[in-house]
Amino acid sequence: MRKSLWVIVIGLFILVSFWLGSYFYRKSTTDPVVYKTEKPFITNIAKKTVATGSIIPRREILIKPQVSGVVEAIFVEPGQPIKAGQLIAQIKLVPNLNGLNNDQIGINSAQTSLESARINLRNAEIELERQKKLFEQQIISQQDYNRFVLDYNVRKENLQASERNLNLIVQGALQRSGGVSNAIYSTVDGIILDVPVKVGSSVIERSNFNEGTTIASIADMNSLIFEGKIDESEVGKLKEGMELSLNVGAIDSKTFKAVLEYISPKGVTEEGAIKFQIRAQLILNANDRLRAGYSANADIVLEKKNNVMAIKENLLQFQGKDSIFVEVETASQKFEKRFVKTGISDGINIEILSGIKKEDKIKIPQMQNKKG
Repeated sequence: MRKSLWVIVIGLFILVSFWLGSYFYRKSTTDPVVYKTEKPFITNIAKKTVATGSIIPRREILIKPQVSGVVEAIFVEPGQPIKAGQLIAQIKLVPNLNGLNNDQIGINSAQTSLESARINLRNAEIELERQKKLFEQQIISQQDYNRFVLDYNVRKENLQASERNLNLIVQGALQRSGGVSNAIYSTVDGIILDVPVKVGSSVIERSNFNEGTTIASIADMNSLIFEGKIDESEVGKLKEGMELSLNVGAIDSKTFKAVLEYISPKGVTEEGAIKFQIRAQLILNANDRLRAGYSANADIVLEKKNNVMAIKENLLQFQGKDSIFVEVETASQKFEKRFVKTGISDGINIEILSGIKKEDKIKIPQMQNKKG
């Protein structure tokens, strides 16, 4: 038993000795590390920032009804071109549960207002004629005469407003009594972006107390803008008139140009950071086709230098807080530390202002390969 144990111990000792011998042999024959080098080069460097946002029309119009009721017919659909004055929909008015008594009261009140407006306009016209003669005789000043002209114009507008108000009330009363449809027309030229209602939907008229139901939204798709937000740390470097390069998420094959035209004077807090809104006018070609709501990223060049000496940014090493250095080859695989002064960077290349020369070979600390 004791002899067997000794045999096992001796065997283990021989195995361990053999493994250690092999390990140290391989270690002693390992090839030395050879560091690669790179030289400085001349290039153009642009420092950029990115703003995220979307493409929207400069002007989008919401068409709303002047009366409440139910949508009886819709004559347009999204994506369709439309002209000002073109019929969009018809609204069937809901009868007034209070009957015609309220209509009659409303008509009488509107007629009284109209008659009062006519009397006021006539008086203003008579007074204006009298003051005009005095002005021509240079008895009153131009300023005094202008006051009477202004009063006459105001009275004239009041009369027209009273006439329109009476027509609307009378028309509404007739429609409620006969169930006649009310037509909704486009007020501008453009493209139909959306028709959020359907036939049979109830709609509410716009008023001083209610913005009303949107029948359709119309926009001029030939005038598009980019709206985005940028961090407070870089907003101070922006100026109106700067050029932007837009990368639209839905169109990978093309970059669009835009010109910065607005920078918000007030920031908003988003996810713990202060952001400022910016707006840029898109410069489109005749064959460019973009859709409202496309997400986009805007590359903004904050600073640019041409024909500067630069190196790859990953060649830099740091000592302490503000000391930046590179290792320059002085002999084969022998390097010395050189402190450098840097300029602008684009995240890949960085400008070198002083510390090294164009012919210097700089060690690449991250990349190593074995000799042979």
